[in-house]
Amino acid sequence: MSVLKRIQLYDTTLRDGAQTAGIHFSTEDKVRISEALADFGMDWIEGGWPGASPTDQAFFESMKHRTWKHTKLVAFGSTARTGHPISEDQGLNNLISSDSDAVCIFGKSWDLHVTKGLGLSLEENLSLIQGSIAYLKKHIAIVIFDAEHFFDGFIANPKYAMQVLHAAILGGAETLVLCDTNGGSLPHQIEDTVQRIKQEFPNVTLGIHAHNDSEMAVANAVAAVRAGVSHVQGTINGIGERCGNTNLISFIPIACLKMKLDCGVNQQQLGQLTYLSSFVNEMANRLPWRHQPFVGQSAFAHKGGIHVSAIQKDRRLYEHLDPTCVGNSQRILISNQAGRSNIVAKLQQLEPTAIIQVNDPVVKEVIKNIKDMEAHGYAFEGADASFQLLLQRAMGRYQRHFELVGFRVFDEKRGHLKQPEAEASVQVRVHDRLLHRSALGEGPIHAMDQALRLALSGAYPCLESTRLSDFKVRVLSSKEATKAAVRVLIESTDGVKKWSTVGVSHDILEATYRALNDAIEYKLLIDQIPSDLERIQA
Repeated sequence: MSVLKRIQLYDTTLRDGAQTAGIHFSTEDKVRISEALADFGMDWIEGGWPGASPTDQAFFESMKHRTWKHTKLVAFGSTARTGHPISEDQGLNNLISSDSDAVCIFGKSWDLHVTKGLGLSLEENLSLIQGSIAYLKKHIAIVIFDAEHFFDGFIANPKYAMQVLHAAILGGAETLVLCDTNGGSLPHQIEDTVQRIKQEFPNVTLGIHAHNDSEMAVANAVAAVRAGVSHVQGTINGIGERCGNTNLISFIPIACLKMKLDCGVNQQQLGQLTYLSSFVNEMANRLPWRHQPFVGQSAFAHKGGIHVSAIQKDRRLYEHLDPTCVGNSQRILISNQAGRSNIVAKLQQLEPTAIIQVNDPVVKEVIKNIKDMEAHGYAFEGADASFQLLLQRAMGRYQRHFELVGFRVFDEKRGHLKQPEAEASVQVRVHDRLLHRSALGEGPIHAMDQALRLALSGAYPCLESTRLSDFKVRVLSSKEATKAAVRVLIESTDGVKKWSTVGVSHDILEATYRALNDAIEYKLLIDQIPSDLERIQA
């Protein structure tokens, strides 16, 4: 294995990542993402293809006044087209006028692509590669060459694939990036090939650009680094064409924490990985993958009682690294597989000052309640607020802040093409006062939520700032079709904190009400609002 002093991180989220099906970055999105990547400390940020779209053109225009201290902006393009002098190629001239710090162009290194894809002779392709890079070098200091389909090309015709790399070097390229464009290579193939290329070009910076079609992109990047590569291209969260690219969110901690390599990222920056992953997901309008390694919500989540008992003694027993290193945190899940250790650990997370022992009768009661409720469809893994209320009840510390007298929900539709109209009416009792409110809504759920908050906000003004930030419904038994029970999971926020609650019923409105009730009671609990009973006693 070669000893590497420094691994260059090259991010192509804004170009290759933007080619993901369903992702559309606006110019403003790209600017915000690029600033976040630069703050993180990426060596290179590939901004896109100047002239290819109005969005990319506007992005490079907006980046002309960037003030990055370390990160370099890269413009992406291809070798010149045939039929005109290289100096007149519009694509190359767009790269030159982009005001980027470097350019990266790709060229074909698989003879099949040259002859069938481009319809060129092998010699013409070599001439275009060398000539395009040489022309760019007259205007831009740094030119990176992506040898597209290199690993497939090397298998098919190793002599020609090598000639492509030599042509790029003769043109003046500083870095040769070996691309597994179809994503079909395996780590041992990558490592063997890179070792051979390193022998041929011992003093040239080599890079890897891997796609994830075989679920091997990160593994292939690691294999390439082991063989001598010092420049790694990838994207945040592994987004990209088809199945995506090397996931830098995974590669970076592997390289830094496990391989002990210098990626130019310090401990504080590593701690931003979870935030960076979440931020790019938000910009891409994607739900985060809960099970994403290192940064996912479940990456360091423990459900089985034996596991929880073990990590209470030493987290290394079931965790491959400290989650705080990447900005994540350990989670103890509560389910029908929970043991007493789960309950105690969870309680200590929710209430660090609480004193409770494993053999406490409260723990036994909570476990029984959880298992009974989950047998009827409840799930507390993603509903910490409902679980904490359950604990409060078991400990005899829970007092209701209001009582529901009743609710009615009307959902009326007139005519096939007309939109339905929803109205809800809610009666609650607070401080021996009967409160009644009605509200219209965008559907029955919204109407009930509005009416319930209106009824309570006079007595509890803090509820005016709360709102639903997420709402999920899960059918618990598809065999029962429309008769099936449903589980409703609600996420609420007051603009500062977020909390999740759950409700289950065969009636979706009843399930929703139960989750809403917990959401409101939890808000009043954390704001330390006295309950009715506490007010009377006071």
